[in-house]
Amino acid sequence: MDPVAARVHEEGWQSWSPSGTYTLTATPYRPANDTWATMSHRPGRTIPPGAFQGEGLLALDPGDGSPVRLWAAADPLRAVPSIRLTVREGRAEVSADGPVTEHSHRPGPGGIQSALAAWADGLGLPAPRPAPTVWCSRYEHFNAVTEDDIHENLTAMDALALPVDVVQIDDGHQSALGDWLTLSSRFTSRSALADTIRARGRRAGIWTAPFLVDPRSELAAFHPDWLVRTPDGSPLRAGRTRGHDLYVLDTTHLAAAAYLIEVFAVLRIEGYDYFKVDFLYAGALDGVRHSGADALTAYREGIALIREAIGADAYLLGCRAPILPSIGLLDATRVSPDPVPHRHPEAENFGQPSLDRAEFTGTGRQWQHGRLWANAPGRLMARHPVESRERWAAYLETAGGLMAAGDRLLSLDDWGVTTARRLLGASSRSAPSATSSLGADHQ
Repeated sequence: MDPVAARVHEEGWQSWSPSGTYTLTATPYRPANDTWATMSHRPGRTIPPGAFQGEGLLALDPGDGSPVRLWAAADPLRAVPSIRLTVREGRAEVSADGPVTEHSHRPGPGGIQSALAAWADGLGLPAPRPAPTVWCSRYEHFNAVTEDDIHENLTAMDALALPVDVVQIDDGHQSALGDWLTLSSRFTSRSALADTIRARGRRAGIWTAPFLVDPRSELAAFHPDWLVRTPDGSPLRAGRTRGHDLYVLDTTHLAAAAYLIEVFAVLRIEGYDYFKVDFLYAGALDGVRHSGADALTAYREGIALIREAIGADAYLLGCRAPILPSIGLLDATRVSPDPVPHRHPEAENFGQPSLDRAEFTGTGRQWQHGRLWANAPGRLMARHPVESRERWAAYLETAGGLMAAGDRLLSLDDWGVTTARRLLGASSRSAPSATSSLGADHQ
């Protein structure tokens, strides 16, 4: 093994978890606190200093011309072991806390990305369906979005001749996380809004976080038995946002499962056929469930309930999704954290959104596109004052996958409109070959 040229790939647990290739002397990105460990990494898996760790996948390119070696979960849909690599006296030592299989890939162009792509090809999955182009309300209006915002941008995309297939309403339409069929005060009719979108020749999309429950929601108040519990009987926490804790819906409880099916069946009947399901990691957190099912079984069964309700023809995009346990369930998957208008994460915490972090992890997961699903590398933000917006647009154009705009469209200058039109207008997108290089290793 060449200590200078060798590279290690860590596969993170979920969409937001850092994933990518490191030099042997690099310090991999780790969570800064327990909240980010739950919401952006894999909770309960402490990694000692100086070790590399992949969740179900880890690869080593020795850098000396010998084959790339890859270790993978033996049954990635049901058990995802943590795989650890340490270097001692110039030798790599690999261990895992569950069954893994070892693979080797002859050296050549692409290195680790080619080895990961070959592993994915070996799963024999059908090719994912073509991804639509999307406008999403999240990345400028956030959870304060109003019905008027949707109408304004719907009119603007017509006026600007933007080739948008799906108009997707993001977080903010609901009264509370968990109360998905009750509207916030900023919306009057979900079905009428879907009718308006469809009348313009576009498809209606909607956001939910199906496994999250706000403690202040009616669901939590009236159905506390629908919540996943800790061993001491208290509600399991899935993190914290907006000043309060997040709880987890127990989809193994028959009444909770029926509610979940009802939510998505109603949305489908109202005219929505594109579904962005977010915070999916919550459904795979360890906890005490009504049926006694383990976390990964409960997670996959929960996604299956959603698919049953929306139908095989609806498009399903997963966000913050556990990577390996989601194989075969989703049409597209966010493969990196949220892009935000600044390049570096706050306080240099790589557990938070930033353009740098989105590019690093999206590049590390380029091998997944077209093999496991359509990659969703992040939303185009082409407005001022997005930091280095030209670089971000160039990254998205190279990465391909599900292309979506995230600006208030009337705020775009000429460059923003031209760029959005070009990126959305590509009639077909394919991932770069596994031999492509989208970014540098983390040193």
